[in-house]
Amino acid sequence: MPTTAPLLPHPSGSRWLNRTVAGAGITSALGDFCYETTTVILPGFLAVLGVPAAALGLIEGAADAVASFTKMIAGHVADKLGHRKALVLVGYALTPVGQALIALAAGWPLLLAGRLLSWFGKGLRGPLRDAIVVQAVSEETRGRAFGFHRAADTLGAVAGPLLGVVLLGWAQGLPAHDAAWPFRLVLWLSLVPGALAVLAFLLLVRDPQHSINPALQLMHSLRTLPLRFKRYLGAVGLFGIGDFSHSLLILAATTLLTPLMGVVRAAQVAGLLYVGRNVVQVLGSYPIGALADRVGHRPLLLAGYALGVLTATLTALVFWRGSAGVPALAGIFFVAGLYVATQEALESTVTAAMVPTERLATSYGALGTVNGVAKFVSSAAVGLAWSLHSPAAGFALAAVLMLAGTIALARSR
Repeated sequence: MPTTAPLLPHPSGSRWLNRTVAGAGITSALGDFCYETTTVILPGFLAVLGVPAAALGLIEGAADAVASFTKMIAGHVADKLGHRKALVLVGYALTPVGQALIALAAGWPLLLAGRLLSWFGKGLRGPLRDAIVVQAVSEETRGRAFGFHRAADTLGAVAGPLLGVVLLGWAQGLPAHDAAWPFRLVLWLSLVPGALAVLAFLLLVRDPQHSINPALQLMHSLRTLPLRFKRYLGAVGLFGIGDFSHSLLILAATTLLTPLMGVVRAAQVAGLLYVGRNVVQVLGSYPIGALADRVGHRPLLLAGYALGVLTATLTALVFWRGSAGVPALAGIFFVAGLYVATQEALESTVTAAMVPTERLATSYGALGTVNGVAKFVSSAAVGLAWSLHSPAAGFALAAVLMLAGTIALARSR
């Protein structure tokens, strides 16, 4: 027989910004400060190590795939046995360990190992942290709570890359025995906020009591998820097959700007453009969540998907033209920030409205798995199309697939 613990009552709508929501936001900000620093400098680091674009696509795609499968297992274990907070803490602790491996890398194998370990930790913590947050607020305020959380999460993704770009410029003026040393220095410094993220979650976040079921079987749990949720996952997955890693967007900007600025300066400017994308995401996440609480979460998610199609289309067009200045690239990163803000704030809230509470972590794991597998396919496909044919072909392929997912979501009910 299932063993259950009583659910804690939801707080009132006026108390949606409680200790758990705030603590999860602070933790996510510090965690993103750590690993997003790698995201913004990794393309330049690979360039000085002589690693091709196809390898970047495969590394990022494989990392997303590992994170996605980890989310599935972690969600199931949490619904079955509990221990959500402990698993989240382990997940946050693995990120700085992966960063250290990347800092030591001299080629793609150790880069892959470090990225896989960091993303394993990301997959372990993601669905469980979201389940904790969604149970800490009322149904009527989920959009605001997740919008706030994603804004805080992305705040670290702004501060980390911004400081990383500044430190990269500073390190260029220091004595170094090779071109990779400035990148390694930034990676080592990023370990500090990674350690602070673990401490913040431990001290600030309270895990609400929730039902557990020791007899729960993973395949049975997945088979009995609501049909409408399975159809929703199909649309999310189809969009995700085109939703390439934005490391490739950074690489695109670096590639287009290198003839004008040189590789290091181009990597810095591309990093700043990515910071700008994250600023847009920070500023847009809470208003998008609050608007979704009023007009509906699914329609607003559909609009965000349409912006994703526009991002890929514009990137393909600038490569087709053969050149792009900083203003045109800034416009692309701006649209990218809006669509990611919508996607990350609302995919989880749409999920929560479709599934029973006792299957929430498993459902978030399924959502993460679908997204991760799709992004592995997308990042690998775009990277390979870039290397084998042209960057324009890779991003055009992404646009077509994202459009198909948007249409699928529009047709679902």
